[in-house]
Amino acid sequence: MHQFADLPRRIRLDAPIVTVVGEAILDRWWMGGSRRLSREAPAPIVEVSAQVDAPGGAANTAVNLSALGVRVRLVSAVGPDAAGDRMLELLVEAGVDVSGVIRSPLVRTVSKTRIVADDQVLVRADSGSLELDGDTRAELAAALGTAFGPGLEDSDALVVSDYGSGLLSDPVVSALCRAHRPGQVVVDAHDPAAWRALAPDVAVPNAREAEALLGHSLGDGPGRASAVAASADRLRSAAGATALVVTLDRDGAVLVAPESVPFTTHAHPVSEKYASGAGDTFTASLTAALCVGATLEDATNLGQFAADVALRHLGTSVCSSEELAAQALPRLPAVLTPASLASAIRRDREQGLRIVFTNGCFDVLHLGHTSYLRQARELGDRLVVAVNSDESVRRLKGPDRPVNAQSDRAAVLAALECVDYVTVFDGETPIPLIERLQPQVYVKGGDYSAEMLAEADVVRGYGGEVVMVGYVPAHSTTALVDRIRSGGRE
Repeated sequence: MHQFADLPRRIRLDAPIVTVVGEAILDRWWMGGSRRLSREAPAPIVEVSAQVDAPGGAANTAVNLSALGVRVRLVSAVGPDAAGDRMLELLVEAGVDVSGVIRSPLVRTVSKTRIVADDQVLVRADSGSLELDGDTRAELAAALGTAFGPGLEDSDALVVSDYGSGLLSDPVVSALCRAHRPGQVVVDAHDPAAWRALAPDVAVPNAREAEALLGHSLGDGPGRASAVAASADRLRSAAGATALVVTLDRDGAVLVAPESVPFTTHAHPVSEKYASGAGDTFTASLTAALCVGATLEDATNLGQFAADVALRHLGTSVCSSEELAAQALPRLPAVLTPASLASAIRRDREQGLRIVFTNGCFDVLHLGHTSYLRQARELGDRLVVAVNSDESVRRLKGPDRPVNAQSDRAAVLAALECVDYVTVFDGETPIPLIERLQPQVYVKGGDYSAEMLAEADVVRGYGGEVVMVGYVPAHSTTALVDRIRSGGRE
């Protein structure tokens, strides 16, 4: 088995010990439908049908580590209140050692309650507080120091998960600097500069936190990765870290380390509106991988894979060892027969993945194609592209087409990052293939309308969704082929 794909199994077998220090936050999700407005105010009435509680913040990092097979101990503070009781109950259920969680009358357990109506977060209500005065902080820091001291002696890694609430004040930083140092120290902090004295092996800021370290914006979109790479030394110096991984949500993550070329991962974003905590999942998986001897590049990639998995779940993110193992397995060959494709899609469905399907001739690949394929990929977890066979193209386009053979057209599509599977079909339409695969989403470029497509009724018939994505005008294969054949003359 490939070394990278074997990482989840190695983590389970080795079961490293990790101590997590940080704020435990109780995440609450109240979900239901909304069909009317309140008489008292122009506000929607949510008919709550489900209430879900989950450990958030540092507690979410701990739960994610435990879900990967890590033996994890959380050091934190909760209040002697109902939210604190619920937090400890959930942590114990998840297999987290809570002997380092102190119950302090100085603390009111922080909870964040999100009201969700029909897949849309309407409001978040926060309660509790960790904002303490100087004397109280010192008292709490002393208690935390006592709690994490013994645990670090046996730990393979320390994760600092600092949400900037005030719980991890300067006395806590100083105490951690004096304590036994495990083999790996990872800092995931709202203000990484506050932990420079700890000299972490890896710091994991998000884009906004990296911008604060630099004092300027990284820009927008995919260009942020290049901006991080250009500022690598300044970022590492500001965080006091040997290596630094900047997470860029839908644009992946960038690893910068000494004497190494910056390494960039690729995210596979989904349309989910109310997943939370993927950054905690990323940090947990990266740390677990480092504990079993993975390279920084492989650990960063595993963190990205885990975050991609977690974002497919509702609510606060957790990625299990089994899900991560499936995500890390080498992909099947991208160009598949219809039978092999059906088997691959069946396995993907069993993992809860959302399948997106599109089709076309793709004779000469151009900007219009790549633009709409990228948009299609963002609508789900796997993108299937069905390519018309050579004979099918001749029937549709005439005897002088295609310009490129079906094997070449399929191979070029399979090389695109946004495409997961390619297959070739011979009929006038891909309807038989659609009926066999039943993708959740059927996509065509915006030069079509749903009414023009015979496939639309088939997709809607089994409950699927038909989506027309943006069209890049003045880009067509026929026009491009004509221009090439005329020597570039319009």
